Amino acid sequence: MGLRVATDERGQFVAEAPVALNHNHLRTGFGGSINALATLAAYGCLWLELRGDKALHVVVSESTIRFLRPVRETIRAICAHPNKKELRQFQSAFAANGKARLRLSVTVEEDGKLAAAFRGTFVASMA
Repeated sequence: MGLRVATDERGQFVAEAPVALNHNHLRTGFGGSINALATLAAYGCLWLELRGDKALHVVVSESTIRFLRPVRETIRAICAHPNKKELRQFQSAFAANGKARLRLSVTVEEDGKLAAAFRGTFVASMA
């Protein structure tokens, strides 16, 4: 995939991959690659939130994606960190039960234009 993690000045988790390695027959971003990159961006964001916790298992339990426009050069998946209230609820449930769910949103952009919108529910559990 040629995946790389990029930094973002707003503190968001960003993953990128070139369309040249992830294209369809029209030479635009392959939907499966776009979905995979969005999933990985959300997974990476949650994994970083759990640093120091004993969550060894993080899985996606449900996801949806809407493709809005073709991506021609770079697939850029941006996961916003959860808001403080959602994060506190997640952390409380995780501490109490050893398992918790969190819904994350990812935007896929090219040249600042929205190309796809992803939402996924991720489950973290203790080993």
